[in-house]
Amino acid sequence: MKFRSTTLSAIRAFALFSLCVSLAIFARPIFSQAPQQPAPPQAPAQSTQPTAPPPSSDSQNVPAPLAPQEPPLKVTTGLVHLVVTVTDKHHEFVTDLDKSDFKVLENGTPQDIRFFGQETELPLRIALLLDTSNSIRPRLEFEKDAAVDFLDKVIRRGEDSAFLMTFDNDPQIIQDYTDDRALLASSVRDQRAGGGTALNDAIFLASQKLLHAPLPRTGPSDIRRVIVVISDGDDNLSDHALSDAIDASIRAEAVVFTISTNTDWLAIDNPSKPSKYNLDPGDKVLQQYADQTGGHSYFPYSTDDLAESFEAIGTELRSQYFIAYTPSPPPDIGEYRTVDVRTDRKGLSVRTRKGYYATAAQPAASSAPAR
Repeated sequence: MKFRSTTLSAIRAFALFSLCVSLAIFARPIFSQAPQQPAPPQAPAQSTQPTAPPPSSDSQNVPAPLAPQEPPLKVTTGLVHLVVTVTDKHHEFVTDLDKSDFKVLENGTPQDIRFFGQETELPLRIALLLDTSNSIRPRLEFEKDAAVDFLDKVIRRGEDSAFLMTFDNDPQIIQDYTDDRALLASSVRDQRAGGGTALNDAIFLASQKLLHAPLPRTGPSDIRRVIVVISDGDDNLSDHALSDAIDASIRAEAVVFTISTNTDWLAIDNPSKPSKYNLDPGDKVLQQYADQTGGHSYFPYSTDDLAESFEAIGTELRSQYFIAYTPSPPPDIGEYRTVDVRTDRKGLSVRTRKGYYATAAQPAASSAPAR
């Protein structure tokens, strides 16, 4: 009996040992999935940047700021710049007005004038466009003489600059921007006539070039962009339509002055002062360019009248007003806004561009004198 009792005890002990081993085997996967303790944090590297102050107790419950968003696509213009010419009933320039004499309407809405200047001396960027087609051959020499005289009187060395473009079958830039009057004169005198007339293409290209005109190296960055065209207006070769060229000049903020070479439909009742009594289609084209951009059209008859036309342009460029305002309400990019400038003075005519296309935002301040 004693042997049997010993055997049973051994069997029980073995069974108990086997049970413990089994439990250890089945429990092992569970224990292996237990999370490990994180390693103790290391001390941060010494930074040379100043640390931000700890948040105050009032800001601890404020949610974290959102990530910066992309700016909206809709951008509006800052300042609208206008160059204004005022004449009386005798077509004489009026230069004694002040800010209170003007009213500006945009799309019919009154605007507040922020900057105003009299007899502006802003640097000029002039595009001289010379028609060298066959139709103006008889008068080309006189036109060249008048153009040279104009540039000599208007261009100020170190302040203004001009480029020469000719157009017949195609527009060509003969002389790039320069303030060297002798170089410009030489380029004008070297031209010869021949070919058709691509007037619209020439104004379109000149407007594009004026849009990126060089700015003054020092001082204010404001400039005046001017296109002076000598042509009969009879376009027969352009790829661009008249409306395309006008839009391009408006976008460039270029004032277009036109001098017609067409001597048809002239009244000669007074031989000392002949005048147009009817405009032919080419003259009307030239007049459209001037009217839409705030310029003026001239219809000279004799060579003396041609010189007077250039002289009048030069005088006008020194007898204008500079007006700048912030459009309200602000326009959308690409939107066209009409502009109307008026004066309460009776018997006066005000001339400026008819409108503008809204472009990217400009700085809110201007270098123009505030008065």
